[in-house]
Amino acid sequence: MAIMLRGHHILCLLGYRGKGYSENFCANMTKIYESLRTQPDTVIEIIEGPDDICRAFPPDQPHHCQNQSVYRKDREILHAVGIEIGHAMTWTEILHAAALVQPDDIRTLCSDCRWEPLGLCREGVSHIRHFGALRELP
Repeated sequence: MAIMLRGHHILCLLGYRGKGYSENFCANMTKIYESLRTQPDTVIEIIEGPDDICRAFPPDQPHHCQNQSVYRKDREILHAVGIEIGHAMTWTEILHAAALVQPDDIRTLCSDCRWEPLGLCREGVSHIRHFGALRELP
C-alpha cells in the first residue's frame, strides 16, 4: 500500500526525531518514518494538499495544512528535488532526489517552519547526502 505525501513532508521525514504537535501526531509520524526506514522500497504517491501525515494533526491546534504558505513550501521543495505532484516512486528514489538539496537550502525552503531552527532537517539532508539512506538515522 502506498503512502501519500505532500512535498514538504519529504524533508520533514528526513529531520524527524520524535518531536511533533501531539502524542497522536508523533505516533502517526513515527509509524510512517519507521515504515520507510525499514522498507525503503515502499511506494510514495506525491499529492497536493493534506496527506497521510496531516491526517493526524491535532484538532485542538490551528490547522495549517491548507495554508497557502504550506502549499508554496510543497511546490518549492518538489521543484528543488525534481519531483512532480502525481508521481509515484519508492522512498529510495525519493531519497536520491532529496540528496539534490543542500543542507543550507533548508534555511530558505523552510524559513517559516517552526521546526527549522532546531536544525534537524538540515542534519537529515546532510546525512542522506553523505550516507545515501534514511536507514542509518537514529
